Amino acid sequence: MRDYSEVTKSIAAICKGETDAITKMATISCELFHVMEGFDWVGFYRVVEPNLLKVGPYQGGHGCLVIPFDKGVCGACARTEETQIVADVKAFSDHIACSSSTQSEIVLPVFENGKLIAVLDVDSDKHDDFDESDKVALERIIKQNF
Repeated sequence: MRDYSEVTKSIAAICKGETDAITKMATISCELFHVMEGFDWVGFYRVVEPNLLKVGPYQGGHGCLVIPFDKGVCGACARTEETQIVADVKAFSDHIACSSSTQSEIVLPVFENGKLIAVLDVDSDKHDDFDESDKVALERIIKQNF
């Protein structure tokens, strides 16, 4: 189980008073990537038009540039507006392999003023690396900053 207490405080302090969503996304992805063990890729896919995500601020190797809502784990999160935890991405029927090293993934919806504006995608090179405690902690970080 990961300890999110310090990174949650750090992100809140850095983002305090910030109103620009992209600035907050850049800060959150940077902090999570550099602080949390096992996070190989951390980034946001922004809703840029109906049913379409485009890569936003991220840390790690190249991300996919465009993801429709009907493809992959990020698309499923955007479509359902619910957090997705995938223990083995190869078992997810329409997983989009942006990186061959990704083994598991958690994707969370990001809302601003009640509207879906993005999803937060976190990848790991280990199978079954995310659980309910990650979901709760990451949802808290998103909620306190958007």
